[in-house]
Amino acid sequence: MNNELYHKIQAIILGHAVGDAVGGPVQFEERSMRDQHPVTDMTAFEWFMPKGAWSDDTSMSLCAMDALINHGLDFEAIMENFRRWLFHNEFTPTGRTFDVGRACHKAIDRSRHGEPAEECGCSGEYENGNGSLMRIYPFSLYLYGSDFPLEGKLDLIHRASALTHAHPRSCIGCGIYTFVLWELLENPTRQGIRDGLKKAEAYYQGQHELCHYHRLFEEGFEALPREEIKSSGYVVDTLEAAVWCVLTTNSYRDCVLKAVNLGLDTDSVGAIAGSLAGLLYGYDGIPKEWRDSLCRKEYLKETGTAFCEKLLS
Repeated sequence: MNNELYHKIQAIILGHAVGDAVGGPVQFEERSMRDQHPVTDMTAFEWFMPKGAWSDDTSMSLCAMDALINHGLDFEAIMENFRRWLFHNEFTPTGRTFDVGRACHKAIDRSRHGEPAEECGCSGEYENGNGSLMRIYPFSLYLYGSDFPLEGKLDLIHRASALTHAHPRSCIGCGIYTFVLWELLENPTRQGIRDGLKKAEAYYQGQHELCHYHRLFEEGFEALPREEIKSSGYVVDTLEAAVWCVLTTNSYRDCVLKAVNLGLDTDSVGAIAGSLAGLLYGYDGIPKEWRDSLCRKEYLKETGTAFCEKLLS
């Protein structure tokens, strides 16, 4: 096994899950609450989930990884796993499904009633939540070393997004994230992030929906003050916040805490920022006490190993 790739994949998987688990207990709380009571560590949910529990972000990513390992790019198999998660509590940290986004629920329910997987996604302009961005990284990794031409790879990323979020804005958001992840795999530095953003801007140039992401490509993006960074569940806000947190911190811990203390959609911003920061700082850069506190951490590691073996095969 390629040890370098193995450790990078594990860092992304664990980085994503840890960011999700740190952010989950304070999800939807306003930034003013975080300013008064900042998150400084991984904690338990107040009443219904233990410390280290991850949410739908990680569960849906695991659904995708399991299907990719066992069936390849079979969108029906992926959607079947989404149903197993939503309706049968599989791929969860504690045997209980919780924190399901409206668009994801709607799309998965459509598949339960017989709609083809690739026709289930929500396509309205007001259905551009972050529910596909939060679980896109397994597809980004799966396609990273594939023989598909670039256009074919991005088409598959868009189709993976469209299982739940089919509007072009959501699909492009997943594509931008993918370019950043690919560049970080080659060059795990802040410059790798900037290079990924440049490649994304060039690829999507001329597409109308790209204008919604314009701040990401501007020279002074990382110098924007905190009050200009939104952290809602809107796909554009989430991607901006995650990238901004990675670019403006110097460690995995600081990145995830900065993301979570933005408030609002803290699990998703934490997870997406955590996946990129995990790759930037490496597996050992993720605090050991946070890794060890994750629910079902051995399952996460075993899935990562199987996924890496699939990619290398």
